[in-house]
Amino acid sequence: MTHVTFDARSAWSRPDARSAWSRLDAPTVIRTKRDGGVLSEAAIDWVIDAYTRGQVAEEQMSALLMAIFLRGMTGQEIARWTAAMVASGERFDFTDLRRDCDGRPLALVDKHSTGGVGDKITIPLVPVVMACGGAVPQAAGRGLGHTGGTLDKLEAIPGFSAELTKSQIGRQLREIGAAIFAAGELAPADRKIYALRDVTATTESLPLIASSVMSKKIAEGARALVLDTKVGSGAFLPTEAEARELARTMVELGHAHGLVTRALLTDMSVPLGRAVGNAIEVVESLEVLAGGGPDDVVQLTLALAAEMLDAAGLDAKDPAETLRDGTAMDCFRALVAAQGGDLTVLSVEPATGALPIGVHSDTITAPRGGTMGDIDAMAVGLAVWRLGAGRSAPGERVQSGAGIRIHRRPGEPVQAGDPVFTLYTDTPARVGPARSELEGAWAVGESAPPVRPLIIDRIAATV
Repeated sequence: MTHVTFDARSAWSRPDARSAWSRLDAPTVIRTKRDGGVLSEAAIDWVIDAYTRGQVAEEQMSALLMAIFLRGMTGQEIARWTAAMVASGERFDFTDLRRDCDGRPLALVDKHSTGGVGDKITIPLVPVVMACGGAVPQAAGRGLGHTGGTLDKLEAIPGFSAELTKSQIGRQLREIGAAIFAAGELAPADRKIYALRDVTATTESLPLIASSVMSKKIAEGARALVLDTKVGSGAFLPTEAEARELARTMVELGHAHGLVTRALLTDMSVPLGRAVGNAIEVVESLEVLAGGGPDDVVQLTLALAAEMLDAAGLDAKDPAETLRDGTAMDCFRALVAAQGGDLTVLSVEPATGALPIGVHSDTITAPRGGTMGDIDAMAVGLAVWRLGAGRSAPGERVQSGAGIRIHRRPGEPVQAGDPVFTLYTDTPARVGPARSELEGAWAVGESAPPVRPLIIDRIAATV
């Protein structure tokens, strides 16, 4: 990975840069990448700026994204593409902020996942880090392809708003220690490209994933970053070799821009936890914050929290203790309240509050007794998308209540007729296509499948 640092706005204002831009056009840039060529710095700067300002059409950027998907990018191209997206908008700086309680500088640290199925980790993780003294400025995303989005999940909480101003983000960081927000004017080029990737089958591209993640994270104002890079059928890049390359690329991009950056490679062969969807994942996150929840969700939450706290130079409190003593739950409630959410629905007790779950349900049962085998994460993700939890067109509303509850995880005993999956949606016609996605994606066998480690490896920058 080539280190690149530059001030794109200053570069774009130079006469020589403007002269180079005058000779560029979208068909030429598309053709260069389509034919396997390397995009020049001027071409990357121009196309990102022109697309952000509406001078490159959606169909032209779609064609370029597909060319990048098929042809790839060099390390230099990825670095320049990332920097150009950062420079397309504002870059936050919260380094001068102090905690309201004691006047100490904020330990600004964030985490990002490359996308998975049932990956609700941000929801319990941010409050854990808050409770341990960290400050988390998290620019989060919406669902992309078969994977869920943190903002779609949190917006299942009535009243919760992710549309925060810079001043509100700063105020929340000072007062409570976190803000989870839509990127807004941070890397606006990425916001447009991200939505286009979602509906043009160009999500599974290493250059586009790396630049999308890192442009927002570089711009959001954190000083340290931990990346959860997924490996397996439910990840965008299913092989370990691809995931390692992605992790190294993102770590080096962060390092080049002054971020303390490290990555964990984690398994995404099967869904995380027992809930996949929007509101249903928030409910499971509340179970974790209440001291329970699925073992894999708890394990990954605590592992990422430990990495974040170490990267931020914090070691005052054990992350696991915040789940046991309720301080993480208190921090989550404070976060939701600060962003307008209705706290009355935040209960793991159905009698005292409830988040929206699809009004139509359908249960798939086991045809025989035995042991639950592997569950294909990609198939589950696509089934949840079919139920309405994801988008098939830019800007489409998602169903907060769409999702799947997994009653039997790999290795658990199953009796004939036991429920294995329950599907939820507000649209009955979606059930059939969702069931079709699950056909052949699971089985009941005589013995348990091999146990894979949840955390595969750790990758840090090479200095």
